Amino acid sequence: QVQLVESGGGLVQPGGSLRLSCVASGNFFSIGDMAWYRQASGKERELVASVTRSGNKEYADFVKGRFTVSRDNGKNTMFLQMNRLNSDDTAIYYCKIRYSVGSYYIGTHEYDYWGQGTAVTVSS
Repeated sequence: QVQLVESGGGLVQPGGSLRLSCVASGNFFSIGDMAWYRQASGKERELVASVTRSGNKEYADFVKGRFTVSRDNGKNTMFLQMNRLNSDDTAIYYCKIRYSVGSYYIGTHEYDYWGQGTAVTVSS
């Protein structure tokens, strides 16, 4: 059983900032890659940023220099610091994790899990 709790979304003016968080809990052996996706109304879901367990990060071109992704492995938490927001950033932001279940003795299997999303609205 795995649960993801996303928070931090809301209404912000253009140029403002928000910080999103994603907290994972439940029964798992470990969490691998974590990523933020977003989906605007009427558009396809797109990758925003990702971070591996070791801390390697990747960003979509449209957020590079404005957003920063980070994670705290001890707390099973991922963050997305969003600065200089504009109307194009309005979307539902989703957390996705890759986690493994099992044990050292039995072995492990990997699965992906998605959060329910948190809404970000950038408007004056």
